[in-house]
Amino acid sequence: MDADTLTYAVGDIHGCADLLDALLDKIEAHAAGRPRRLVFLGDYIDRGADSARVIETLRRLQWRDEGGVTCLMGNHEAMLLKTLHERGALDLWLRNGGCDTLHSFDVDGPEYLPGDVLDWIEALPTLHQDTQRWYVHAGFRPEAEVPDPDEDARLWIREPFLSEERDYGRHVVHGHTPLSRGQPDVRAFRTNLDTGAVYGGALTAAVFGLSAAKAVDFLQVRAR
Repeated sequence: MDADTLTYAVGDIHGCADLLDALLDKIEAHAAGRPRRLVFLGDYIDRGADSARVIETLRRLQWRDEGGVTCLMGNHEAMLLKTLHERGALDLWLRNGGCDTLHSFDVDGPEYLPGDVLDWIEALPTLHQDTQRWYVHAGFRPEAEVPDPDEDARLWIREPFLSEERDYGRHVVHGHTPLSRGQPDVRAFRTNLDTGAVYGGALTAAVFGLSAAKAVDFLQVRAR
């Protein structure tokens, strides 16, 4: 990675395709031709109106720049996959916005979603790292080894991760827990980027350089 490469980490999108398009425009303007990497923290689907277009956009970004775009799995992607393998999982997913995803794809059930979309979701990693940071959807168990090997924790944890101030060796960049103020939560050892886009808050990207663990800037877009 070049010394002047910027990393843009993007919080929970939840089907807000218009906000994603606007934020990507802001990122390109901010990068101004400098090398850049994109890291998306999961929860691309459910609750918002256009999960299908969000996934289409992310897959197109990866196709154009396979080495420069990382998409992590969120708990909502995991819930969707579970409906295909476990009895009783469908009701939980539908109650948490899955019906909006089905409507977006114009299908009646998860088994009718396009196979290439399901394959893409199933292949999503739950962790990304660079020299300064861990990127994960939800967080780590404070008592676990670093990085936490438990994928359920990476996808689902809130407490005690949110309340315990632990140094994980690198700054933890995460989403998953929506922030009612619409602003990122920056702590000593972690930064939460879920600023509640689907609830009328903002879609946020944190801008990271190589010389410091914490963000050097934040970019946001809000629904009009």
